[in-house]
Amino acid sequence: MKKLFMSMVLILPMLIMTNCSSDDDAGVFIPPAETSTTYQLGSVADPSISGTAKFIKNADNSTTVELQLTGTPAGGMHPAHIHFNTAAEGGDIAITLGTVDGDTGFSSATFSGLENGTAVTYDDLLDFDGYINVHLSATELGTLVAQGDIGQNELTGETKSYLLGEFEGTGISGSATFSERVNGEALAVIDLDGTPAGGMHPAHIHMNTAAETGVVAYTFTPVDGDTGMSVGNLAVLDYGDNDETNDEPITYDMLLEYDGYINVHLSGADLTIVSQGDIGQNELTGESITYNLNEVDVPSISGTVTFSERINGEALAVISLMNTPLGGMHPAHIHMGSVVTAPGDIAYTFNSIDGNTGMSVSNVSVLDFGDNDESNDEPITYNMLLEYDGYVNVHLSDVDLGTLVAQGNIGSNN
Repeated sequence: MKKLFMSMVLILPMLIMTNCSSDDDAGVFIPPAETSTTYQLGSVADPSISGTAKFIKNADNSTTVELQLTGTPAGGMHPAHIHFNTAAEGGDIAITLGTVDGDTGFSSATFSGLENGTAVTYDDLLDFDGYINVHLSATELGTLVAQGDIGQNELTGETKSYLLGEFEGTGISGSATFSERVNGEALAVIDLDGTPAGGMHPAHIHMNTAAETGVVAYTFTPVDGDTGMSVGNLAVLDYGDNDETNDEPITYDMLLEYDGYINVHLSGADLTIVSQGDIGQNELTGESITYNLNEVDVPSISGTVTFSERINGEALAVISLMNTPLGGMHPAHIHMGSVVTAPGDIAYTFNSIDGNTGMSVSNVSVLDFGDNDESNDEPITYNMLLEYDGYVNVHLSDVDLGTLVAQGNIGSNN
């Protein structure tokens, strides 16, 4: 009995302590989890200044935007706004945010409507067509210290870059990069080296390959010669006119499959091409094969023909000859059979070789058999060319096809 009493003495305080602890836990307030979204703000005028914009959903349906920048100069006061459209397009002020304190890099603003009185919720802002600008000061609004797209214009992180090569020795080259937005549109950035200071260089997407050429499908913001940069938003193909009824929507994913190329020109008054590159399905895979073209009837003229594979399976064909006479234009063809069994029928007609450069650039996608009847065309791919039973002839001129200036086996005859 004494042992039972002692056991109860030990257990009872533990039960009391446990019950008290449970009562205390029941009285603890656990706040609801914060609902927020953060967007990146990149540097603009000063590469050392960047940061974030945090959008916080409030219980009363208002939204608080907290800006936090790093690298802001002490003592500075930096006004900030949400604007309509993308940063690439520019737009009017939609919402005035707090002024960023240069000492802390921080600002906070709470609102429930746009400047024009239209109500706006946190959820509306997640799909808002806008961007944020942070300015140097109230008297220098033209100088931006940080900027970033928000809402539907936010970048997903998916990007694709295409090379833009120099055109005929201009020394101007670079890249065109497309970045996907949440809404499916694309940020388009052209970045060139070697552009002359003070110049403004129009740029376009054209239909087809650069070898075939084609009409304008989209007009970029002109490339600034001082920076070599062009930044724009790509949402529709405008076909080089101001008639919006002709505009055709295009997405980032559609651009990756587009049958097109980019031209960058010297100026608005002089559309001489300074840089060029294929995009979309016409991009080169990096696979290529080169065949020798040996001299025949004209001493010292020889060179090569190179076929390069495109993503869509077609081939870029480049003929490069040495010592072609200035002013000449030299027809060239793929013929059936081999040099040994020549002559063979024409299977494909290249663009003529320019005697001034010794170059011909063509796109090979079908065998045309030397006529203009497209119903006779037969598709051919880069891989099929590697096995093709053929050879290449380069002729002196259209009126003297009997004189061969260069010749070489290709495909299975190599």
